[in-house]
Amino acid sequence: MESALRSALAPIAGPGPTGSPSVERGESWSLELTILMPCLNEAETVAVCVSKARRFLERTGIDGEVLVADNGSSDGSPELARDAGARVVHIAQKGYGSALLGGIRAACGKFVIMADADDSYDFSQLDSFVNSLRARNSLVIGHRYRGGIRPGAMPALHRYLGNPVLSFAGRLFFSSRIGDFHCGLRGVDRAAVLKLGLSAPGMEFASEMIVKATLAGWRIAEVPTTLSPAGRSRPPHLRSWRDGWRHLRFLLMMTPRWLMLYPGVALIVIGSAAELAILRAPIVIHGVGFDIHTMLYAAGATVLGVQLVLFSLLARTVGVLKNLLPMSGPLARFLRVFTLERGILLGLSLGLTGLGLAAYSVGSWANARLGALEPTTMMRVAIPSVTLMLAGAEIVFASFLLGLIDLRASGPGDS
Repeated sequence: MESALRSALAPIAGPGPTGSPSVERGESWSLELTILMPCLNEAETVAVCVSKARRFLERTGIDGEVLVADNGSSDGSPELARDAGARVVHIAQKGYGSALLGGIRAACGKFVIMADADDSYDFSQLDSFVNSLRARNSLVIGHRYRGGIRPGAMPALHRYLGNPVLSFAGRLFFSSRIGDFHCGLRGVDRAAVLKLGLSAPGMEFASEMIVKATLAGWRIAEVPTTLSPAGRSRPPHLRSWRDGWRHLRFLLMMTPRWLMLYPGVALIVIGSAAELAILRAPIVIHGVGFDIHTMLYAAGATVLGVQLVLFSLLARTVGVLKNLLPMSGPLARFLRVFTLERGILLGLSLGLTGLGLAAYSVGSWANARLGALEPTTMMRVAIPSVTLMLAGAEIVFASFLLGLIDLRASGPGDS
């Protein structure tokens, strides 16, 4: 599996300053809120962000802290953040996701509100996020398209293509209602988010959090949020095409249905229908003829479709086994019915049917005294024969593989 889908990372948050508090799993919360900022060379803006966050805590009287998760800055950002009143933890593993995950683990607050330390979000106006978290929403996401995107705050490529397309894909694949998948300002219930098994080290961490929270059935809220131009002069760490692909790749890898099952079923239906249509004779549509050459491509589509459906089933099962995907109703029902023997029986039935057609072809050849046969007629039998034999073999071997990773098995030591 890709790095974005590895098992939960080992703890990556380094110790904070001497005497700074630390919260591990199982400990009671010492504060209500941690305002978390990942940081990599943000000397121009980190002190401003920390000051705004501290003013918010003072204005609202919330018992909280400002935490900067430094990811290897070389411009003095940690010292500036500490001087401005933040607690600083050093995250050794590189990446946006690694910095946030390390910061969440090091946080002392029951709730964590996070955003970049580039002054693109206003840390002094977090009231709606806190109120939404107090209302028992486990995840609160900012919505920049509702709150407003100020001139120069977001490149046109991101605003009109990248974010809308990826957000649409997330809503389609996971039945999510989130309108802005990649808003960097978000709040979480710390205890809940640590149970999600988040592990993506890069920018795709933003998608991973929403996808896994959605699959876990969390209560998720959106809050209108204003995005301002970043206050730094250096280029952003974000790389549009690279990070966009990483987001899309993660979304696809987390949805075997859309990646493999639905395309596979479509290929089986189209391929089988085309084979059956040409089985007896060529078909002509608006003067265009379709014969055995079309039938051969249709057979390839059918075989590929069977493979994709089987891959989808295996991927979903492995995802559940690795706690990456929840157990779905259809998969649970299938596993109750499926046995290795039934899978073998289905595969052998298809394979033997194909073998019977092959025997019929050989018989026809023998009746012609092993002489030359009209290829168009024989291929109408040979192509479906090969299709059935290949599909049957795939099902047999996939059944053995599924039996090997059977989720119903309690453990290797069980009898």
